[in-house]
Amino acid sequence: MAAAAKPLKPNHIYNGDCVEIMGRMPENSVDLVFADPPYNLQLGGELTRPDNSRVDGVDDAWDRFSDFKAYDDFTRAWLGAAKRVMKDNGSLWVIGSYHNIFRVGAILQDLGFWVLNDIVWRKTNPMPNFRGTRFTNAHETMIWCSKSKDARYTFNYDAMKNLNEGLQMRSDWTLPLCTGEERLKDESGNKVHPTQKPESLLYRVITAATKPGDLIIDPFFGTGTTGAVAKALGRNYIGMDRDENYIAAARERIANVKPITDEKMLITPSKRTEPRIPFGTVVERGLLTPGTVLSDPSGRFTAKVRADGTLISADYRGSIHQVGALVQGAPACNGWTFWHVKMGNALVAIDVFRQKVRAELGSLALQ
Repeated sequence: MAAAAKPLKPNHIYNGDCVEIMGRMPENSVDLVFADPPYNLQLGGELTRPDNSRVDGVDDAWDRFSDFKAYDDFTRAWLGAAKRVMKDNGSLWVIGSYHNIFRVGAILQDLGFWVLNDIVWRKTNPMPNFRGTRFTNAHETMIWCSKSKDARYTFNYDAMKNLNEGLQMRSDWTLPLCTGEERLKDESGNKVHPTQKPESLLYRVITAATKPGDLIIDPFFGTGTTGAVAKALGRNYIGMDRDENYIAAARERIANVKPITDEKMLITPSKRTEPRIPFGTVVERGLLTPGTVLSDPSGRFTAKVRADGTLISADYRGSIHQVGALVQGAPACNGWTFWHVKMGNALVAIDVFRQKVRAELGSLALQ
C-alpha cells in the first residue's frame, strides 16, 4: 500500500518539476493556486526597436514547445495536479496573454473548473509595437476559477471595495509593469527573469481571494513575487521552479520582506458578518433623539423617530426598513442607507450611527 502524501514545508521553495512536486502533496490541502505558466510566445526571430537596439523578449527554453499539442498536454498535466491539491473551497488564478490564455481556459473547463471571472490587467506602460503591424499589446488576462460550480470560495468583497475608494472593484485592473527598484537584476544589470510580475498585481489577487494563514502555491515561482506578497500579508506559500538561479534570487528577495504581524491590520470585516445593530440602539444611546426628522436624500419623503426605535410618517409607522419601503411603494428598503438626517448643512445617512456603535463594540472587544 502506497504511503500517504505528506505536507510540504510551508514558506519554502522547491526545485524541480511542479507536477512531480504537487504529486507529493496531500489532496485538498491548498487554499489558493496562483500560476504564471509559460506563455508559448512562439517568437519568430529577433525583435528590434526603430534605432536597431534589441528588444529583451522572452526566448528562454522553458517557453518553447514543439507544437500546440505539446503545450496542451503540459497545461493539462499541471492543472490536473493543481486541482488535486486544492481544497474543495479553494480557488485558482492563472495569467496569460493571447498566445496561450484561450487554450488554458478551454482546458480549465474540460477539467471541471468553474470560471468566476476573467480579469484584464491593463498595463499603464506597455511595450510598444515597434514594427507598427498590430495594436500595442497593452494587457494580459487572468482567469479566476473555483474547483467546482458549488465551491464556497473566498472572496473578500469589502476589502476590494475599500481598495477602490468605496466603489465595487471591476474586472479591469490598471497597474504598471514591474520596473525600477522592484525589477530584479543581476550583477550585469540584466533582468533576472523576463516576465517578473509586479507586486501590486499579486497584492490584489491575494487580498481578494485568501485569508491570513492560508496556504498559497505557485507552480511557476520564478523570482518569487507570489511568495514576497504572501509573506508581507501574513499568508503561507510554497514555490516551485526548475531554475536554481530564479530560486536563489527569490530566496534573497523574500528574506528581506517584513511581514505584517498584527492580524487586525490584515482583515477587512465583511458587512455580512458584522454584529446586528437595531435602530433602537441608536435611539437608546442618544445618537438620534425621539422627534428627529429623517428624510430620503431628495427630501421627498420624511418621517420622525419615535422613542421605541420605530418611525412614523404621514401615512405609515414601523421599522426604518418598513417605512422606507412603504413610502416608496417598494417591496423592500435598506433603511440605514435610505433615511438621512441633517447635520450642519449636509444630509447624512443614518448608517453613520450604526457604524459608530459597531466601532465602539469592536473597541470593547479588544480591551
